[in-house]
Amino acid sequence: MYKTINIGNKKVCYTDNTSFIVQVGKGKSAYKNKYIFKGDVQKAAFYYACINVGNGYKKRLIMSGANKPVLARMISC
Repeated sequence: MYKTINIGNKKVCYTDNTSFIVQVGKGKSAYKNKYIFKGDVQKAAFYYACINVGNGYKKRLIMSGANKPVLARMISC
């Protein structure tokens, strides 16, 4: 059964088996997985919002298996 939610201006359709990944990186290096939530986009968005970004760090929220997987992204200068 599909569920829908709006994140920003994006409408997201997901199931209980969809994985949402919160990733963190620094500078030009690659992102690393920080948290993985299965079927719980609200908890993933909460953890994404709670990560402070500063001093060259970056973060993003990804939905695995989507055509455009990046749901939210923030980069500090």
